[in-house]
Amino acid sequence: MDSIHEVIKMCLTTGLMVAAPIVLTALIVGTVVSLLQTLTSIQEQTLSFVPKLLACGFCLWLMAPWMLEQLGSLFEMMLTKAGTFTP
Repeated sequence: MDSIHEVIKMCLTTGLMVAAPIVLTALIVGTVVSLLQTLTSIQEQTLSFVPKLLACGFCLWLMAPWMLEQLGSLFEMMLTKAGTFTP
């Protein structure tokens, strides 16, 4: 039973680690754009969406090798532990 909890913990931890760079990028860019919109009194919806989209795309392009490495190691660990689970 402990090994199943360990696998669930590893899956959740890896998922949070892989998602964190993109989520934090969207949070920071969204906050900066909202601050700029408040200071300039420009309330355009696309002005907040397009920079977040571009920043998240750049972050994904930049972090993709690391993300794939993390997910690959998780998959490899899952395959090695797959035979040890008992119902």
